[in-house]
Amino acid sequence: MIGAIVAIAAAAFVNSVKYFAELRKTFSGNFLTLERVSIDLTLTGFITGAAILILLIRRVFDIPRWYGPADTIYAAHQDVEPLDLRAGLASTLVALISACGAASVGQYGPLVHFGATAGAGLKKLFFVPMSSNVVIGCGVAAAISAGFNAPIAGIIFAHEAVLRHFSPKAMAPIATSAIVAAAMVNYVFQLPHPLTLRGEAPALIEAFLPIILASVMFGLVAVIFMISLRKFAVINKNWGLKPYQSLSIAVCAVVIIGSFVPNALGLGTDALVSLLNTPQDLSFIATLLLAKIILTSICLGFGFFGGVFSPALLVGAASGALLAKAFEPVVASSLTAALTLAGMASVAACVVGAPLATVFIVLELTLSYEFTLITLLAVIVSQVVSSNIFGHSFFDRQLMDRGIDLRFGRNQLSLNQTTVAGYATCDYIATPTNGTAQEVMTELRKKAQTEAYCLTYDGNFVGKITINQLLDAPPEKPVSAFLDRSPLTLNETHSMHEAIEIASSFVGESIPVVSKETGKMLGVLTEADLFAAYLKIQDNIRAVER
Repeated sequence: MIGAIVAIAAAAFVNSVKYFAELRKTFSGNFLTLERVSIDLTLTGFITGAAILILLIRRVFDIPRWYGPADTIYAAHQDVEPLDLRAGLASTLVALISACGAASVGQYGPLVHFGATAGAGLKKLFFVPMSSNVVIGCGVAAAISAGFNAPIAGIIFAHEAVLRHFSPKAMAPIATSAIVAAAMVNYVFQLPHPLTLRGEAPALIEAFLPIILASVMFGLVAVIFMISLRKFAVINKNWGLKPYQSLSIAVCAVVIIGSFVPNALGLGTDALVSLLNTPQDLSFIATLLLAKIILTSICLGFGFFGGVFSPALLVGAASGALLAKAFEPVVASSLTAALTLAGMASVAACVVGAPLATVFIVLELTLSYEFTLITLLAVIVSQVVSSNIFGHSFFDRQLMDRGIDLRFGRNQLSLNQTTVAGYATCDYIATPTNGTAQEVMTELRKKAQTEAYCLTYDGNFVGKITINQLLDAPPEKPVSAFLDRSPLTLNETHSMHEAIEIASSFVGESIPVVSKETGKMLGVLTEADLFAAYLKIQDNIRAVER
């Protein structure tokens, strides 16, 4: 069901964007000339209409931000914050409107999140006895499979970029979803391949050194592209603009840049196919590369919404075609097709953090072992450059901006999401402020403990006293005279990860958990409690990844 639903969505997305692109061409030719600048009125109408619809959807759904692949990855790594189905559907609709209006955005990111949302929704609707990460993986695999007509790449993408582990029990449903989506795309909707490639691959021995050198540049281009995406988003945030003001800036950018470089508009599929199959002028390639980076950054940073995968493909292809021009005087055979394809795959792999899946996309699209081998070499080198400068992927950096670090996997994420309040116990000795040393000592002997906690009659924490302090104290003297009023404490907001770090330098029997707001004693945590919580989390993670 997930595979079928995502295939329908992919077909609807692709055909809708294609229909509106043809509609723009039908009404093209309407220009307003202001001195030396000609404004495309048709483009202005389409992109303005898209901006108005996005503002209406934002108001109707009351959503502060749009949701994409970063949220999908996060949802697949934990169960505390599940996918918001309403926000996911609204985000996919806004991405479709943005692409139909000619904004420079991609389709694969929204389809990936829609697939994950569809999986989560069906699991909830039919009470599917599968873990959330499995149904999310099914939706993701189906989206890539339907989008590229590449089911193997979809399966690998789901495991590599989203789930980040290989689970044998998840393979069957994820593979089924991807195969069903590909079958429907081929036999029901009969969508054409998104990319076609003509020409033969050069010999690897001839292309080896140029590919290595070019791959370093591909990694740097990917870093520049991702930094540009982040910078424009930060600029919009720092300016404190209202949604309609941000979208107005994006609309102006689309109209102005699109009037000069129309190939930079929309998904960029036609421009990508042209770069892969037809020799292009150097100035055209350079202009397209610069325009696509700037326009995509403005569109995504100032209110439009969509994916970054499709723009990354075009940015990478333009980079490869540009470098092929540079190598023409020194290389005997043509490297245009090989470098364009390698650049396309390399930049996209760096941006989305899926090197193997991207290589398999190339393999399934070209059915060429030689091209795939060259692409694999380029992707590996560019990924090393990009990951060391920028990070694993653009989505990981988006999550890190929200305080979510996936570099240490599910283990640390689960520890950070588990608070100590759920593990605090009431197995401790409490004494009032006027309790005597002898009374507390008697209670400690009776319960075989070495520490007691002094509380007010309202249950507020006052301090801690140990058996060593009681041994030297006069028996009838109240404990309030010699207790430790500033011991190591935790509060209910501390995560288990923070508690373990704090306890690493702790010496004693237990740590008091005190309410941050009221100062009341909530319980205690022992080292045994921390070990038990850690082992429980580990067992849960092993169950997910087994």
